[in-house]
Amino acid sequence: MGLINLDIKNGIGYIVINRPDKMNSLNIEAFYELDKAIDETNTNKEVRVSIITGSGDKAFAVGGDINLLKKLTPIKAVQFSRFVQKMFHKIEQSEKPYIACVNGYALGGGFELALFCDFIYATENAKFGLPEVSLAIIPGFGGTQNLPRLIGKNIAKELTFTAKMITAEEAKDLRIVSKVFKDKDKMMKYAVETAERIIQNGPIAVGLAKKAIVNGADMTKEKALEYEASLFGIAFSTKDAKEGLEAFILRRKPHYKGE
Repeated sequence: MGLINLDIKNGIGYIVINRPDKMNSLNIEAFYELDKAIDETNTNKEVRVSIITGSGDKAFAVGGDINLLKKLTPIKAVQFSRFVQKMFHKIEQSEKPYIACVNGYALGGGFELALFCDFIYATENAKFGLPEVSLAIIPGFGGTQNLPRLIGKNIAKELTFTAKMITAEEAKDLRIVSKVFKDKDKMMKYAVETAERIIQNGPIAVGLAKKAIVNGADMTKEKALEYEASLFGIAFSTKDAKEGLEAFILRRKPHYKGE
């Protein structure tokens, strides 16, 4: 059992942050193990969807370990920020969907990790926040960029400047969280069911749709529509598209091979 555990089963990669005694805070070893787990789920052909969660019921992750952060010099802080940003960005740019399942606290870097995932599920006891300014630093793992793009600049500034935590229901109202569950078991069951529904679809098409949404969001509307059209064309070049259309006409279940 490492600090980050990876289990692959039935096309789903389960990435579990495993420092429950430290509220799943991420020390340097955990960051390196997380980076390897993300690379593995991205490159392993058996993995179609990944679920990221924290061990135990108290925390998803409360960000970078304070003992790690307090050792950073200004130059090392920039280097460390870029390392983590690039690691988390691999989730966003992956052609495979990632689901964050937040149990308990998702603070600082833990919240930032969840924001890079394609969507977030949460338990009723989940709490979200960017507390960095209360430590006289700022979010450095994408929080100041992803949060305003998701909920708008004004509300993102309020949450960031006040360093306050919000509940799972508040996060749902702000459209940070897609769905709230009574407990972790119900959340994980639903996440697996969601992953299984995704797996039934054409894997290349899912990846292209993700690219269209993620990359198109930062383009002008006209450029984004052109980009969508180009990806639409790429989809029609695949064997899976021919299989899907033929299966629909013949009223049979399609058999996708990712080709």
